[in-house]
Amino acid sequence: MELHMTDLSFVALACGLIIGLGAIGACIGIAIMGGKYLEASARQPELMNTLQTKMFLLAGLIDAAFLIGVGIAMLFAYTNPFVAPVV
Repeated sequence: MELHMTDLSFVALACGLIIGLGAIGACIGIAIMGGKYLEASARQPELMNTLQTKMFLLAGLIDAAFLIGVGIAMLFAYTNPFVAPVV
């Protein structure tokens, strides 16, 4: 018995990779940023409020990049332009 991967299975694999690698990247980015924020606020506690504002802004941008990837993956999962319509 031979296994044949269809176009749809490649799309499912690509969607999983987009979401998985995007989530890993966002988690690593937020972890590094949070660590640097803690270091900076420990060194200069008087700047903690301005640093916190910038940290939350960057956390939102990092999450937005991940959610754009999730949106693109869902686009390909539900309305895939690469798979021919089944008649």
